[in-house]
Amino acid sequence: MSGLAATIKLWGRELGFQAVGIADIDLAAAEAQLAAWIDRGYHGEMEYMAKHGRRRSRPDVLVPGTARVICARMDYKPESAGSEEVLADRSRAFVSRYALGRDYHKLVRARLQSLAARIEREAGPLGFGGYRVFADSAPVMEVELARKAGLGWRGKHTLLLSRDAGSLFFLGEIYTDLPLPIDRPVSEHCGDCVRCIDACPTRAIVAPGRLDARRCISYLTIELKGSIPEPLRPLIGNRVYGCDDCQLACPWNRYARVSAEPDFKVRNGLDAAELAELFAWSETEFRQRMAGSAIRRIGYERWLRNLAVGLGNAPTSERVLGALRARAQDASALVREHVAWALARHGAH
Repeated sequence: MSGLAATIKLWGRELGFQAVGIADIDLAAAEAQLAAWIDRGYHGEMEYMAKHGRRRSRPDVLVPGTARVICARMDYKPESAGSEEVLADRSRAFVSRYALGRDYHKLVRARLQSLAARIEREAGPLGFGGYRVFADSAPVMEVELARKAGLGWRGKHTLLLSRDAGSLFFLGEIYTDLPLPIDRPVSEHCGDCVRCIDACPTRAIVAPGRLDARRCISYLTIELKGSIPEPLRPLIGNRVYGCDDCQLACPWNRYARVSAEPDFKVRNGLDAAELAELFAWSETEFRQRMAGSAIRRIGYERWLRNLAVGLGNAPTSERVLGALRARAQDASALVREHVAWALARHGAH
């Protein structure tokens, strides 16, 4: 089994993963922390976090027979315009760097499926009778499993950190019944640093390792379906899909390397597009341009809602005001509300 485990890691690298590790399925400590987090209401409208119950923290309940979890890391850093420069130019839209290219779910899952199929061919006689592949696609505690598999440690922003890749990577898992030898967790290397906590625009990191999703810009612009709370809108700035501020502040991300994956290359100029330009897209344009993108899942209405907030925080100009006025009578009440707020921010109607 130890030889097979080493071979699986080699195969993973051949398939484009930068690291592969193996974890057991004991998530008892994480289960208690998750329950406490949900009890505080930090999950907001993400009811699925509570709905799945023990299936999330007990892999053998989600997939009966699971004995180990093979965890894989795929780096995604795109070669794009500097994040700090885009954030500083409030007339431009900032999109979280993981979403600039093709939706990672299908790519990571397909590579994991290829890895699992190879294991099945080679290890069938050893009892590889059952497995399931996940890529942020089911109730899986992927960060905790990856931590246990030795792929990194959990930073104070709750994301996984690696000494050679920072946090700019995707995670995926193979639940398997193979009794593979497990890897040991690595030591933590955050020390006294609290740069991620200090950098959060909305103070969503309420304590080291504890995030109140209801204040997190990623939650507000992606998960929240309705109106964004007014007190938080000015703090969102020009972040229209997700937020990378805690990652940008992290010293470990200086070691993140640009991904060689063609699918992660920037699409539609989203690394530095103008807010007004994106706000002018029709729903047909949105669907066509965002085909194959993670952004498409929030839908056109929320996309316009987010852009309206960004335009409300942009420097006042005829271009900004014209873009907002063009949607002042939008068919969506949600969009109209955020446009009215944005125009009021500019002292206009």
